[in-house]
Amino acid sequence: MRGTDSADDKILSRSKETEDTRYSQAIHVTKAGMASNILLTCLKFFAGIMGNSSAMIADAAHSTSDFMTDIAVIAGLKVARKPGDSTHNYGHGKVETLSAALIGLVLIIVAFGIFWGGLQKVIAFFQGEVLPVPGRIALVAAVLSIVIKEWLYRYTMIYARKLRSDALTANAWHHRSDAFSSIGTMIGIGSAILLGGRWVVLDPVAAIILSFFIFKVAFDISYKNLNELLEASLDSATYKNIEETLMSIDGVLGFHELKTRKIGNAMAADVHIEVDRNLNIVDAHEISVQVEDRLKEVCGKNGYFSIHVEPCSDPEYSEYEGKNKKTGTLLKQDVPFKLYVTLL
Repeated sequence: MRGTDSADDKILSRSKETEDTRYSQAIHVTKAGMASNILLTCLKFFAGIMGNSSAMIADAAHSTSDFMTDIAVIAGLKVARKPGDSTHNYGHGKVETLSAALIGLVLIIVAFGIFWGGLQKVIAFFQGEVLPVPGRIALVAAVLSIVIKEWLYRYTMIYARKLRSDALTANAWHHRSDAFSSIGTMIGIGSAILLGGRWVVLDPVAAIILSFFIFKVAFDISYKNLNELLEASLDSATYKNIEETLMSIDGVLGFHELKTRKIGNAMAADVHIEVDRNLNIVDAHEISVQVEDRLKEVCGKNGYFSIHVEPCSDPEYSEYEGKNKKTGTLLKQDVPFKLYVTLL
């Protein structure tokens, strides 16, 4: 038993080190984005004022929201990395989910702001108002913003996928939303400078179009993470994979009450498994350990799994057409007499 306890301690220690490394990398990536956002915000405000470009000043305000979002992400990740305690037995992983959901909501507000600002300019233009022609410094700032923000999107997304971080994914799309808004700004400013006259209206028109793309991304991010906060089940592919894994384990005759959810970046599952009623408690426990180990292979070693063991009730089963009498669901066929799997 001491050897087993020591091995378990080492696994837990390695798991904690992996999680610490994950959060440290995520925070490092976000800090790099925050530094870039500070520089871009200052550059855009300067270019907007010096270049007489209201579009660039609005773009600078968008970059300010990016900076504020970076602060929220870092704060969320630092809280999420804290281990479980007496009041949070499953850790603080959902703070990361909450942070991602808030970023999505901020993006929705940003998208609406860009849409409304562009719409007001279009209306004013058709009412006869002359929109100002921006200076070339505003165009240069827009191009730089597109290049830097697209690079930040790709850089952040690489680590978001590597670390499986919803907060980083949301922040990466926030970077790209800023690049999109800068594209609209660049088109408007470029058209005004190169074509002049009435072509200035392309600036707010492009902004309105791009606001819909930003809103779509924001809605997807918010919906996904708010769903997780409301204890939504895992996706159907993962759920089916868990079912197939349970069916493949020797000694598991059936299972029911399978419930799944996410806790931060970790997966969690609760399930009742049925075993031979004649097994002693030690053998039944060994089967439950095998179930937990296999689920960790499917869902990740940082997952949370609760396995309840029940004796198999023979009267519930029948060999007739390989189906369960009560539910009519398919049963496992490749096991000895009366060893079946029930899917509820």
